[in-house]
Amino acid sequence: MKFKEFKYERPDYDQVKGQLDTLQNELKECSDVNSFMEIFDKINQIRSHVQTMASLSSTRYSINTADEFYEKENDYWDEISPMYASTNSDLYKIILNHKLRNELEGRIPSAFFKLAECAIKSFDEKIISDMQEENKLISRQAKLYAGAKIDFEGKIYNLSSIGVKTTDKDRKTRESAIQAKMKWFEENEEEIDEIFDQMVKVRTTMAHKLGYSSFTELGYLRMSRLDYNADMVANYRKQVLNFIVPAAKELYDEQRERLGYKELRYFDEKIEFLSGNPKPKGTTEELIQAANKMYHELSKETGEFFDVMVEQELFDLESKPNKQGGGYCTDFPDYKVPFIFSNFNGTSGDVDVLTHEAGHAFQSYMSQKTITIPECMFPTMESAEIHSMSMEFFAHPWMPYFFKEETDKYYYLHVADAMKFVPYGVLVDHFQHEIYANPNCTKDERKKMWRDLEKKYLPHKDYAGCDMLEKGCWWYQQGHIFQSPFYYI
Repeated sequence: MKFKEFKYERPDYDQVKGQLDTLQNELKECSDVNSFMEIFDKINQIRSHVQTMASLSSTRYSINTADEFYEKENDYWDEISPMYASTNSDLYKIILNHKLRNELEGRIPSAFFKLAECAIKSFDEKIISDMQEENKLISRQAKLYAGAKIDFEGKIYNLSSIGVKTTDKDRKTRESAIQAKMKWFEENEEEIDEIFDQMVKVRTTMAHKLGYSSFTELGYLRMSRLDYNADMVANYRKQVLNFIVPAAKELYDEQRERLGYKELRYFDEKIEFLSGNPKPKGTTEELIQAANKMYHELSKETGEFFDVMVEQELFDLESKPNKQGGGYCTDFPDYKVPFIFSNFNGTSGDVDVLTHEAGHAFQSYMSQKTITIPECMFPTMESAEIHSMSMEFFAHPWMPYFFKEETDKYYYLHVADAMKFVPYGVLVDHFQHEIYANPNCTKDERKKMWRDLEKKYLPHKDYAGCDMLEKGCWWYQQGHIFQSPFYYI
């Protein structure tokens, strides 16, 4: 069955809750571990179906935010998903406090118990209305960005497709393209600031209602950070500042010399070679064929996985109007398959995102073969990135399939970008720590906060000639800051 044939039907919340309440009451009274696991499995089947419907709705809406049906469904899930979080919280409390707890720990992975404890600390029914408001703000920001229209050289681009022009080998084209992109942000600056200001306030309100001093504590719990805390991250940022920032600066200096420029300007950062950055050779279909060949040669398991992805059309890869930006992997438990979403724009990033999201997707595909507990089917975000980032590098021997004569250029670009990313990644993280430590700061103060941190982690930045970037608006382009606080570390 192909993705387009997957049936979406909005679950009846009252009916689902009634079923779950009945089964959870049975769990409370259960005195036999085998019977407990049978009931738990029934509960997980119901929860997995709800997750499948939510994922189908979200995915189809992100592919086309102008689709009226799925826009209404997205609004519905914004409202109802916190209610399902409440039913999950009830389940966690039952299991964590059950008289069979010791025996259950021999049947249920230990990670489940840790994640359940974490989830309970991050939820209470008194924040449901705030969660709904946060969801609405996230959807508002995503729709605004998805509808961006950037007029450049007689064509209309969106925030994703303009990327090919911002990496053009012609310097004037790059500068003009980024100027056009930032003009869109300037035209929407007031609304973007308003959305984010409301996000910070509602997240801070939730944290205070739950008894936390700031959203940072709640944000770490929502990220299911079981092994480390904000102090450890702050120490990591210091190490990056001491060791990685100087190394990255050397790379930028070498880049400037290689390009033959006296100064590396903001519109030069993404171009590594005077002859132009490496670009994938072929159409989207040809890139998928190359990936199929690669994954069959990589292993039997990855070959089987990619056959399923191709046969069931579990991709939506190309940038198009009204499509949300970025890339992600999601899954549909009822069908035991993942799905890859991205925005191809003709740059080397098309291959990066294909291998990256395929790393997530392969993990999901293999996990769904044997794991039935939703919380254990997908790892926490940090562990998930091990799969995706590793897959990018596992794929290196097959890059000639994608880049042909420009493969060596790609190797350099990919590894250099990995090094350069680290200071940027901790910049995004540090910015958010400052934001939520100072939730009442003004919109202009936030921008100055970003620019000051940028000078610290990315000292090579030269924004002369672009007022939007000079005053600290680069972070507008980083969707995670709006949608997934503290994700980026």
